[in-house]
Amino acid sequence: MGLRCLLSSRASGETWTIQEKGTSTNHFYSIQIKVVQSYLEGVNWGLGQLREARAGLREVSHDLHKARLETSKNSDEVTTLETLREVSLHHRQLLAAVSNLPRLYKVRSMVLETERLVESRRLLEAHARLMELERWQDEVLLQLQGPKGSSGTGLRSEDEEHLRNYFSGVGQLVDALAKELWAVVGSGLSLSHQNPTPFVSAVRIVEREEALDEFFMEERRSASGHYRPMPPGRPRCWRERFFEVLEEAVTSRFRSVSYLHTQGPGLASHLSALQHGIMGDLSTVRNLLEQCVPPHYHLTRAYLRSCHQFLQTHLGLVTGWELESGDIFAVLNWVLHIYNSSEMMGDPDLVSELEIEDLGPLISQEGLEQLQNKYVQKVRKSVSEWMHKALEVELTDWQRDQEPDIDHEGCYHTSLPTIITQMLEENTRVALTISEALRDQTIQMGLYEMENLLSRFRDAIIEFGTEHHRDLTTNSNKFYLHYLLACISNCIILKTSAESLQQQLCSFPSNRFSRVPPGPLAALDRAVRKACRLVMDHLLFELQPHLQGLLSHAWLVQKDVTPKMCGVLERHCELYNRVRQPCRQRLKEECQWLTVVEYVRTLMQKRLVCRSCDERCQLAQRLTQDAEQLRDHFQSMEIDGTIGEVNPTALILALADLINLKDTGMLTLEISELVTKYPDISEEHVSVMLDIRGDVPKDVRGSVLDFLEQSAPPLPPGYRPIFSEILVPSSSMSFCLPTAKCT
Repeated sequence: MGLRCLLSSRASGETWTIQEKGTSTNHFYSIQIKVVQSYLEGVNWGLGQLREARAGLREVSHDLHKARLETSKNSDEVTTLETLREVSLHHRQLLAAVSNLPRLYKVRSMVLETERLVESRRLLEAHARLMELERWQDEVLLQLQGPKGSSGTGLRSEDEEHLRNYFSGVGQLVDALAKELWAVVGSGLSLSHQNPTPFVSAVRIVEREEALDEFFMEERRSASGHYRPMPPGRPRCWRERFFEVLEEAVTSRFRSVSYLHTQGPGLASHLSALQHGIMGDLSTVRNLLEQCVPPHYHLTRAYLRSCHQFLQTHLGLVTGWELESGDIFAVLNWVLHIYNSSEMMGDPDLVSELEIEDLGPLISQEGLEQLQNKYVQKVRKSVSEWMHKALEVELTDWQRDQEPDIDHEGCYHTSLPTIITQMLEENTRVALTISEALRDQTIQMGLYEMENLLSRFRDAIIEFGTEHHRDLTTNSNKFYLHYLLACISNCIILKTSAESLQQQLCSFPSNRFSRVPPGPLAALDRAVRKACRLVMDHLLFELQPHLQGLLSHAWLVQKDVTPKMCGVLERHCELYNRVRQPCRQRLKEECQWLTVVEYVRTLMQKRLVCRSCDERCQLAQRLTQDAEQLRDHFQSMEIDGTIGEVNPTALILALADLINLKDTGMLTLEISELVTKYPDISEEHVSVMLDIRGDVPKDVRGSVLDFLEQSAPPLPPGYRPIFSEILVPSSSMSFCLPTAKCT
C-alpha cells in the first residue's frame, strides 16, 4: 500500500514535498525503487519456468503411459524369443556334437595308442598325442558349453559330467605319463651315463606343460569379463614338481640300504661314502645333466640345495644316536671341516653356484655345543678309566724286586707319567683339529682328571709308606726308597705336562666344570711333599741307631758315630741324584736340615751335665768336630749350607761356642748373638744349654732368661724356624758325661 501511495503521489504531481526535502532524499528513494523492481522481475521469471516444467512433466508422463501399454502388448512375443534362444543353443550344441563325431569316435583308439607309447617310454610322442586329446576335450567342452551370460545358459551339469566321463581316459593318461616322467627324472643321474635321451624328453615335456599352464592362465586373465574355465587338471605346475622329484631322488639315493648300518665303527666310512657319493653326483650334474636342461633351471644349485637339506635331516638323526667319542669326532670333523673344504662345498666352482651359508649350518650352534659336550664326556670317561689302569700298574711296579727304570737323564721313573702325558696330549691334539674351544674343554677335562688321579696317587703313596713301616722287621721291600724317589720324579714330569696344557688354554668357557681353573699343580705339590716326607722319615729311620750313639763313650773316644751317619747320608744323597730338579736339591737340603735338627734334639734330650771346664771343653771340641765333618760332607754332596737364612751346621758350632765359653758373665752377650741368628730359640732351649754347662750361677741364669723374655724378636722374612722343630722334654734327673763320675 505504501508503494502504491508513493507511486500515486508521484503521478498526481505531488513533487513539491520531495523538492522540499532536498536532493539526498530523492536519490535514496530512487535506489529503493530499482531494487524492488528487480526483485519483482525475478519472481515473474521463476513462475514462468515452473509453468513450463509442469507442462513437460505432463508430456513425459503421457509418453511413459503409452510405452507401458506397448510393452504389455509385446510380452507374448518376448516369451517366444526365449524359447527360440533355447532352441538355438540346443541346435548349436547338436551341431558341435555332429562336427566332433569323427574325433569322438577316435578318442578311445587314441587313448590306447598313447598308453602303449607311455609304456614303451616314447614320452615325447605320448605327450604329443595327449596334448591332441586334451585339445579335443577342451574344444568339445567349450563348444557344447558356450559362453555364459546374455548369450547362453551353458552346458547342463549332467551333460558336462557325461562328457568328462567319456574323456576320463585322458586324465588316466596324464597320471600314467606323469608317473613315467618322474621315474625318468628320479633316475636321471644313472640315465645320464647310459642314455640321457629320456631325461631330455622329460625336461621338454615339463617345459611344454609350463608353457600350456602359462597360456591358459594368461587367456583367463585376458577374458575381458567373459567366463573362461581352466581345462581339467590345470595348472599342473610340473616344473615345480620336477625339482621336488629331484630332491626326493637325492634323499632316496643316499638313504639306500648301504647307508643304513652306520652306527658304531661304520659311521666314519658312511660319512666318507656320503662325501664321495655327493661329489660324484655333483660331477654328473654339472658335466652331463646341466646340458640337458634350460639354463634357468640352475640344476647344480638345485642339487646342492637338495643335498644340503638331506644332510641337515640325516645328521640330525645321526647326532641323536648314542655315539662313542670316535664317532662324535668323525661327525664334528666332517661337518666343520670336510664339508666346507675345497674337497666338497668349498670348491670355488660350487661356491659360485650357491652360498652354502644361505642354507644354514648342517648342525645348529646349539647342536654343535651339545655334541662337543657329549664328546668331552665320552673322552673323560675313557681318560678316567685309562688313568685308573695306569695307577694300578704303578702300584704293581712299586712291589717289584728291582730298581725303577732310569731315563736318559739318569733319573728314576715309571710308566705312569708317560701314559698320562701322552694320553692328554693326544686328546688335546685331536680336539684341536676340530676347534680351539673343544681343545680348551678337553684340556680342562684332562686337568681335572689329572687332579683326581694325583689325589688317589697321594693316598697310594701314604698307603705304600704305611705298609713299609709295618713290615720293617721283614724288610720286604728293599727298593722302597727308590720307588719313592721315582714317584717324586713322576710328579715333576706331570707338573711339566700340566703347565704345558694350561699354557695352551686360550679361554675358560663357562661349562659344567665346578671350578675354573682346575688345580692339578696343587695336587702335585701335595703328592711331592708327602713323598719327600716319607723319604725323610726313611732317612731318620736309618739315622736313628747312630743318633742314639751320640754323647756316648764311643762317640767321645772312638769317633766313629759321625762317620757312620755320614755314610748313611752319602748313600741317600747318591739316590737323591736320581731325582729330577728342583726336588733333587730340595731333598739334599732337607737331608742336611733333618740331620742337624735330630743331632741337636739328641743333645738336648739326653740332658747331660758337664762337671768341669775340661768336660765342657771336651764336649765343645767334639761338637765342633762333628759340625765341621758334617759341613764338609754336605759340601762334598753339593749342598748349599744356607736354608731359609739359616745355616744348619753353623747351629752346632754356635752351641759348641756357648758350651765352651769360659766367662759366665759373657753368657748374656753370647745368648743375644744366638737369638739374633736364631730368633725362634726359646727359654726352654737356652735353659737346657745352661744346664749342660753345669756352672751357671742362679743370678746369671735369671738375667739370661729375663733377657730372653724381654727380647723375643719377630721372625724375619724368609727365615725358616729350626728350634721350633726341636722339642725339649720335661725336666728329669740329670746325668753326666760317660767319662765323668755322677753325683
